[in-house]
Amino acid sequence: MEWNRNLAHNKLIGSIPTSIADLANLQYADLSYNKLSGTLPKNLKNLTHLFSFNVSYNNLKGELPIGGFFNTITPSFVHGNPLLCGSVVNHSCDQSYHPKPIVLNPNSNYNNSRSSLKNHHHKIMLSVSVFVAIGAAISIVVGIVAVTVLNIHVRSSISHSGGEEFSFSPEKDPKCGQLVMFNGDVIEFADEANDLLKEGNEIGRGGFGIVYCVVFRDRNSVAIKKLIGSSLTKSQKDFESEVQKLGKIRHQNLVAIEGYYWNPSFQLIIYEYFSRGSLHKLLHDDQSKIVFSWRARFKVILGIAKGLAYLHEMDIIHYNMKSTNVFIDHCDEPKIGDFGLVNILPMLDHCVLSSKIQSALGYTAPEFACRTVNITEKCDVYGFGILILEIVSGKRPVEYMEDDVIVLCDMVRSELEDRKIEQCIDEKLVGKFSLEEVTPVIKLGLVCASQVPSNRPDMAEVVNILEMIQCSSEGQQEELK
Repeated sequence: MEWNRNLAHNKLIGSIPTSIADLANLQYADLSYNKLSGTLPKNLKNLTHLFSFNVSYNNLKGELPIGGFFNTITPSFVHGNPLLCGSVVNHSCDQSYHPKPIVLNPNSNYNNSRSSLKNHHHKIMLSVSVFVAIGAAISIVVGIVAVTVLNIHVRSSISHSGGEEFSFSPEKDPKCGQLVMFNGDVIEFADEANDLLKEGNEIGRGGFGIVYCVVFRDRNSVAIKKLIGSSLTKSQKDFESEVQKLGKIRHQNLVAIEGYYWNPSFQLIIYEYFSRGSLHKLLHDDQSKIVFSWRARFKVILGIAKGLAYLHEMDIIHYNMKSTNVFIDHCDEPKIGDFGLVNILPMLDHCVLSSKIQSALGYTAPEFACRTVNITEKCDVYGFGILILEIVSGKRPVEYMEDDVIVLCDMVRSELEDRKIEQCIDEKLVGKFSLEEVTPVIKLGLVCASQVPSNRPDMAEVVNILEMIQCSSEGQQEELK
């Protein structure tokens, strides 16, 4: 059974009980915006299924647990606790942040006289010794029980997998600590990982990981995504199996997966790299001098539609369609990236998936807010509809003005009803497009972004509609000639 706990904004006080670590199947816990105090229990690191533990904006102090989920915890999960220390919060731990030692006083009628201290000195020392001895004995017993349970679990896993032994040890598994490329190359990567995946090489980040541009010794550039939360993957075997399946997918409008890297601490996915950058950069970067023509934009819209339709044919839902996940090559051909991550990270549930993609403001289908509604391919169709409107208008899905918030979908629908379709088109395209071609594309975007999933067309239908619009436009151009 999976355990999720959302206790945010509940005015909770006191310390976090150590017994929370007894919830062995706990995956998601949100204790943010409370008044919790004390230190984080060290045994939280033993929760092997934990991949989201938000304690931001409390009064916690002391050192963060080391190990397990806390080796890759997102910094935002501990924000608002100024007395916490550790590498995640960039604050070294010194003695001022450690809890004060427990002082045992067996004499309730303690007085300040020197003779009383002498009389009870031996008793205090004996009590402390007994306390330490009992604690050590308990630790040994707990350790023996833990090892026994772990051995039973391992034997059970081996028996269920047909006796195939599996180990994370680099000595037993030749692929552990190696970057495996699907073209047949096997690159020793362990010694170079920290040098290559450094801040200066970072080119983007999102809910699922951080992306770096890396140049290998053969001078080929690749994009490497370092997944956030290693506990989201069930095992090395499952991870490799899913990545290899995705690596076999080849389509003109999908980013190719070229390899992977696994070790028990973190996992990497290797993608082909596009120096021109993302669709978001081309549309919204004020420094960009590229004039993104209507013909190029239509080509991008049609290419994204074809790529999504292909994924849906393969029974893959993207879940996170947005302009930062679409890359443009030098021929204006779009490439959809970050597909299949939910298959690679199988322990994501509906609640955590929603929190992971909350950064995709404006692209998220409304059904993500309702736990009782099934997430289908139609959530990708919604994100695609918003992308159409973004590409045509050159505006972000949600824009914050000085005293207002503009939601692109609502704005376009309003302008269309007022027959002001020109107001919905990027001013950079003035005089460089056919209104007869742009109008049906905008209407298609609004239909795809319908609030009701059943009202949205399938991506295969979308491709057919766009191709019909394209043929009609080309026919009009031929007549003009």
